[in-house]
Amino acid sequence: MNRRLLALVAAAAVLWPAAPAQAGPATPKAPIPVDTYLRQALDGTGLPGLSAVVTHGDEVVHAAGYGHDSTGAPVTARTPMRVASVSKSFTAMAVMTLVDAGKVALDEPVAEQLPEFRMADPRAARVTVRQLLDQTSGLADGGVGIPAAEATGSPAEYVAALRSGHLAAEPGTAWAYCNANYEIAARLVEVAGGAGFGQYVRMHVFEPLGMTGSSVGGAAADGHISLFGAWVARPELRAFGARGGAGGVVTDADDMGRWLITQTGHGPQLVRPESLAAMHAPSKVRDYAMGWGPSDVDGSRLLVHAGNLFTYTAVEAIDPATGYGYAVMTNSAGLYDDTYEVLRGLVALTRGAEPPPAGGQRQLIELVLGLVALASVGLAVLGVLRPSRRRWRLIPPVLPALVFVSYPQWVSILMNGRTVTWAQVTYFAAPLTVTLAVAALSGLVVAAAHLRSIASAR
Repeated sequence: MNRRLLALVAAAAVLWPAAPAQAGPATPKAPIPVDTYLRQALDGTGLPGLSAVVTHGDEVVHAAGYGHDSTGAPVTARTPMRVASVSKSFTAMAVMTLVDAGKVALDEPVAEQLPEFRMADPRAARVTVRQLLDQTSGLADGGVGIPAAEATGSPAEYVAALRSGHLAAEPGTAWAYCNANYEIAARLVEVAGGAGFGQYVRMHVFEPLGMTGSSVGGAAADGHISLFGAWVARPELRAFGARGGAGGVVTDADDMGRWLITQTGHGPQLVRPESLAAMHAPSKVRDYAMGWGPSDVDGSRLLVHAGNLFTYTAVEAIDPATGYGYAVMTNSAGLYDDTYEVLRGLVALTRGAEPPPAGGQRQLIELVLGLVALASVGLAVLGVLRPSRRRWRLIPPVLPALVFVSYPQWVSILMNGRTVTWAQVTYFAAPLTVTLAVAALSGLVVAAAHLRSIASAR
């Protein structure tokens, strides 16, 4: 799902206060060890488990796991983690190996190289492979029937499900984050590479790098969702993206170390230097590259990609200027993305600075939502005890119910048109969902009390 966490955080951002002003410049402190920082980050965020890796040049500086998984087993550097949309950089790499082999043409139409790719919109015939990878194809969730495509069982079926879809923009003129781009790319890999997508990635990406614990669509323990401070283990919501090119990679901290090393141009190389540079170069429309996007992290200009399924969260980053690489993965998902805060701390440590404390934001958001839910119940009790006979007083209590009924739709708007379903909002957004449901029910109870009072006055 993609970028930082889920435009719902933007809606909740008004809930947390600004940082207090500093009395004066603090005395610089010596950087703490990475292991110490990550243990502190686990405590501060309250996450059930996390794994992380830092690389520099061709070396792994630190790779380890902390906390536990849903079975109670300790998280280690070899614990499988779903990395969601971080998978897009792996899919882009698979495509580029085929470009280097002369089997895929980056700037030629996809339809000429994948004849089964057809849409009701004739403009789709002009979409190029590069435009799929940098998300400027014109594809957007609203025009391609994502729910139907997600219900399919293979990349071929996924592409077939797009045939009745339409583009949201002329190819190459606008950027829209859409998983369909990378599922089409995965099918192109199958056809041009002569193997199933997962098999091709294993043979041409994972195995050459020694990523023995990685797979596409592999097994991982159930992750967790956060519900008012409690971590609840849940099976991953079934979605095609958890198995395909947009979000299907399962990996671990040790393997991500190997991946980051090759992405910084060190160690074994899977593609030509020019191809690696092309993967990191932003498009002419937006600064998103091929599964990577430039991001300023506390003064460091990094290439970053984040990922969120429904019970796992991850972020990867590389610093082309220094050769550092970073990855943080958690077996949980919530309204706030703690992985990015941990990433910030790791970046600070590699710059010789004191890392900012990680944690607190998610807990504060959920505390405020919990208090709102309790306040809604309290107001409902008052409304029942002191019902009004004024008809206009019926309007305010009904408004929360109207908001709740349209909940997935307005969340979709906040997430820039990404398709959102009722099932999805019971996962990472569970605290907000519960709060809205309580407010809606409380409002309806008050409205019923008002109606009863109005009727009795006749």
